[in-house]
Amino acid sequence: MRRTVVYGSATTLVTVAFILTLIGWGQNAATFPDSQALILGFVQGFTELLPISSSGHLIVVPWLGDWTYLREHEEFNKTFDVALHLGTLVAVVAYFWHDLIGYLVAWLGSIRRRSIASENERIGWLIVVASIPAAIIGAAGQSVIEKRLGEPWQIAILMGVFALVLYWADRRPERKSVGEMSLKQGLLIGLAQSLALAPGVSRSGITISAGRFLGLTRDAAARLSFLLLVPIVLGAVVLKGYTDVLKGQLPNGWVGPFVVGTIASAGSGLLAINWLLGYVRGHNYTVFVVYRVALALFILLLIATGIRDAAF
Repeated sequence: MRRTVVYGSATTLVTVAFILTLIGWGQNAATFPDSQALILGFVQGFTELLPISSSGHLIVVPWLGDWTYLREHEEFNKTFDVALHLGTLVAVVAYFWHDLIGYLVAWLGSIRRRSIASENERIGWLIVVASIPAAIIGAAGQSVIEKRLGEPWQIAILMGVFALVLYWADRRPERKSVGEMSLKQGLLIGLAQSLALAPGVSRSGITISAGRFLGLTRDAAARLSFLLLVPIVLGAVVLKGYTDVLKGQLPNGWVGPFVVGTIASAGSGLLAINWLLGYVRGHNYTVFVVYRVALALFILLLIATGIRDAAF
């Protein structure tokens, strides 16, 4: 996707999200405000694609702002989460559309021939193999994850620990492109990706770390992380959309926040992809390590001083 198209599309989406928020479009005063949906949409778009944990930020930001609506209305929270992830999915698919179509066609051709004959076919299989562990573990452990994980103190610890993992991994030499990886290495990245089911780990961060440990260049590790988002988030959106939206009932006041959040997430997601791919061509991932450690210490300080509770 050309840079001018990226910036033009992102600017349009962000502007629309702001205008809808300013006019209060679809907003119900008794439910979740569009302004908070806008902020969380931006948070989702940037943090899902940067190695700093979107799920952690989507909990920490309301915790810092003392926004209680999502915590007190679980059904709204679940369906709103689907809307936010749909936005980042749209951003990644739009940005990598031609690549994704190429990998899909190559993968289907590989299945027909029962062999892997090209780099695109290998990448297609890598994406499939690396997506399996998180899909299985996520489906099997969803209830446990929702009940046991996601408290601010846990997020702070995981944010800090896996920041150090990213720092360590990023010191490895850059040797490979994505197409040079084996399917076994793809499976290892998939197993690492499953750790990101715990808020604070970061799906992008752990897949980039795993890729760097296995010798991928910084650019290749970031690209593979973005590509792996598509099947995982698509699966989650379809599953949650079916269970929480189609089988359930959309909550009151959903229209404004859902539309604003989705548009903001898509626009900021496009900007995050474009910026990160440009940044890592000339820089390492240390800036994200520093940010994560600083945020973890800030959260723990707020808890230790009693300014905020350890649980949300």
